[in-house]
Amino acid sequence: MVKIFNKDLRTFPLLCAIRTVLHAVMRIAKCCASCIAICAAVCALSSCNIDLLGIFISTDLDERLESRHIFNFLTNDDFNITLPDTYSFIVLSDTHIEDGNMYGLENMTEIITEKAANNALKFVVILGDITQHGSYNDIRKFIEFAQTLSVPCYPVIGNHDIYFGNWPIWKENIGSTSYKVSLNNTTLFILDSANSFIGAKQLDWLESELKNTSGRIFVYTHCPLFATNPVNVKQLNDTSERARIVSMLVNRCDMMFMGHSHQRNVSEAGNVTYINIEDFKKNKTYCFVTVTETSISYVFESL
Repeated sequence: MVKIFNKDLRTFPLLCAIRTVLHAVMRIAKCCASCIAICAAVCALSSCNIDLLGIFISTDLDERLESRHIFNFLTNDDFNITLPDTYSFIVLSDTHIEDGNMYGLENMTEIITEKAANNALKFVVILGDITQHGSYNDIRKFIEFAQTLSVPCYPVIGNHDIYFGNWPIWKENIGSTSYKVSLNNTTLFILDSANSFIGAKQLDWLESELKNTSGRIFVYTHCPLFATNPVNVKQLNDTSERARIVSMLVNRCDMMFMGHSHQRNVSEAGNVTYINIEDFKKNKTYCFVTVTETSISYVFESL
């Protein structure tokens, strides 16, 4: 028997046929397993109101950058606040307002009012994924919340905010996704990374602006530069782009704030502090930053 099976199987047509059938069955089984897994993922994602097409196909970043000077939500007063030598601000991320559910964001109104009462808290920044899928009603829900605050609230666009082709809703109700707020002793740069990249045009603009900017500098965007663990892929896609950002911020920027990964991470590079903030939706966390003439400190607080 051993000698028979050691011979070339081509001399045994029946065994060859059986082997071919078995290989075919195995291939079909693998394909079926893959299809089942894909279907399960599609169902899971669909049930979460996630735009499957939006995950793989980028909305036109260039089109959004062309709208840099359109502001339908922020007012002239929001760009002309006066900061004292010591002031503070709040940063939070990934609120994911969905079907009118603000997941506790409305409770921040009282906290912000209290912190602003002593004239220290001067503004708030929300780092993108403000809504779950960029619907008109949820964008308006955010605006209603922001208008209850006693300080400006600067919005950052996230990937969820442009899902289902809803960038026009953001444009009509909020406007620019990439802009600069120049205050008397501080400059804020809001960057659009909703497609997991920032792009050469936007980086060229940032680099040019930084050359003519002095005082405190803070940068805010949605996608993080650094992964929180080896298997976390929720960061800017282009490694060269990440390197360029870090290089241009060295000894210029004070802090850069990011969200998206729903995980906290604090890194230091080139005298810049990079803070990735966990999602507000689940953790109800925000970062409270205090700036003085000689120092910057921060603390994470929760509702």
